[in-house]
Amino acid sequence: MCGRYAASRDKAALIEEFEVERSTERELPTDYNVAPTKDVYIVADRTPADEDKPTRELAIARWGLVPSWAKDVAIGSRMINARAETLTEKPSYRRAVSRRRCLVPADGYYEWYSPTEPDAPVGKSGKPRKQPYYIHPADGGVLAMAGLYEFWRNPELPDDDPTAWLRTTTIITTAATDELGRIHDRMPLMVPAAAWNDWLNPDMTDGGEAVASLGEVPLGRLRSDAVSTAVNSVRNTGPELTEPIPAE
Repeated sequence: MCGRYAASRDKAALIEEFEVERSTERELPTDYNVAPTKDVYIVADRTPADEDKPTRELAIARWGLVPSWAKDVAIGSRMINARAETLTEKPSYRRAVSRRRCLVPADGYYEWYSPTEPDAPVGKSGKPRKQPYYIHPADGGVLAMAGLYEFWRNPELPDDDPTAWLRTTTIITTAATDELGRIHDRMPLMVPAAAWNDWLNPDMTDGGEAVASLGEVPLGRLRSDAVSTAVNSVRNTGPELTEPIPAE
């Protein structure tokens, strides 16, 4: 799964990187420990009601997808990831993968390795201590994670309330490749820059084909570094969380 990631690029950098035409006015703070239910940046191609062609926008969404039919926003905390293999089958994702695909920009993401060696270090609970790893592009480039987004209407708020509509997102995951599979068997589905336009194209309504076209992450594209267990606490959000340490 993908339950934490780092996002240090500011709005101006993302607008330039993804050739955004329309952007949210709000600026999110730098966060090296983005956690579920936080607000995050997403990139999407949408066709405004008064226009006839898609516009690329940088928007803000809450991490944890809430389907339009959901009765309670709390369901989003259980839908931070969506498995690529079953997107077209699940009612929660079937419509979104056909019409509301997005990119979730990141510097890298975190995953926790559960040791099975008999001499592995143990924590206070007596169980083997999990080692967090920071997984990121080896060249320092942006990591464009494949995502979906939805709009949810709060039925308890009046029509003229600007907060009545909530935009939410989920990160698509796939089987881990290369050496990353030793850390965890799942990883975010990556979208290479050459595929951004096709992935975001709202006229491509075959969600299964869109996912299949992305293929696997090239071997060696991502690097994994052991990092401090300070990342375990969502209260810690600084750049020191990504600093490599010797793995236990």
